[in-house]
Amino acid sequence: MKNTVALVLAGGKGERLNPITMYRPKPAVPFGGKYKIIDFVLSNLFNSGIKKVYILTQYKAYSLNKHIKESWDKWTGLGEFYDTISPETGSRSEQWFKGTADAIFLNRRFIKASGADYVVILAGDHIYKMDISQMMEYHRLNKADLTIASLEVDIKEAGRFGIFCVDEDFRVSDFVEKPENPKSVPGRDTCFASMGNYIFSTKKLTEVLEKGKKKFEDLDFGKHVIPMMLDGGDKIFAYNFFDNYIPGMEPHERGYWKDVGTIDSYYEANMDLIRVNPQLNLYNYKWPILTNQGNLPPAKTVFDDDDRRGQNIDSIVCGGCVTSGSIVRRSILGPCVRVNSHSIIEDSILFENVIVGRHVRIKKAIIDENINIPEGMEIGYNHEEDRLRGCIVTETGVVIVTK
Repeated sequence: MKNTVALVLAGGKGERLNPITMYRPKPAVPFGGKYKIIDFVLSNLFNSGIKKVYILTQYKAYSLNKHIKESWDKWTGLGEFYDTISPETGSRSEQWFKGTADAIFLNRRFIKASGADYVVILAGDHIYKMDISQMMEYHRLNKADLTIASLEVDIKEAGRFGIFCVDEDFRVSDFVEKPENPKSVPGRDTCFASMGNYIFSTKKLTEVLEKGKKKFEDLDFGKHVIPMMLDGGDKIFAYNFFDNYIPGMEPHERGYWKDVGTIDSYYEANMDLIRVNPQLNLYNYKWPILTNQGNLPPAKTVFDDDDRRGQNIDSIVCGGCVTSGSIVRRSILGPCVRVNSHSIIEDSILFENVIVGRHVRIKKAIIDENINIPEGMEIGYNHEEDRLRGCIVTETGVVIVTK
């Protein structure tokens, strides 16, 4: 993997996750308490042996750039890097990324300077575990120009994705965005859907970007690059993500991949982590999810009186948290959360530095960072009152409290 460079597309607004993406890009949204969404793709690269990584940021990039610097710079050695790149202002104009492939095109000089034979391009806003070296070996064995990581999805769900037509060798013959009548994988009742993860041979990527940019200003991999390569007879193969195996993986973990593109899907994916046997195992030390550990003290519960007892039940509680004479049940507490006496937190996600006053009741809510919940407040019990306070309530009843 030493002759490989990776580019991570991490500039998305995450508009469907609004309002928790109002002040941060989607890859910088907290997940699982202590992590950011981007930590999952960067951990996949690190664990796969790829340590030459450019992260392409754009929308409200400060918090994400800060996180990368504090979390990832320290794990690189000579000739290795995890570096952020934002759109640059030139002498002629100010250019923002106009499409996924356009973002790569505008930063093609970094690819050339790396001297890499292969380029890995990954989305920075998905939750999954993947050994990319196995996909790379598949790419090399097939002598492919492009290999696309693919999910097997039910035909009924295929209309939500970009779908490939493949032959018996999984060579791609056609690609259609959100088809009405999708074609199944030969011999199966499923379809191949794109994960938005690609491996290119460097020479071919450079050629197709130069050619495509002459035709399309908003150059995109799904809309333009893949169809162009198919028309040109290039060798494109689909890599089945379900075949990917990481050390320590249990059978029920295979094929786990989440877009967490909406508030409800984000909430459900977080809540899955507190189950006894979640599909995403954060406790697999053979494939760790890395992030900024900080210098926080351990989580703590205080008071064991009859009228107030500090309890964390079926929950994920991060460092620096204090549960003081209150009950936290089926919830995720980010770093440095304090829950004061006689309060009850249930089925909720609290981001970093939230302070919950005394006699507070919170149910099925997402509380943004640095928010102070006043004494006696109830959230999630009366949605009309929640809306009157300016909170957002989803169709499934998740209440979002932001600054």
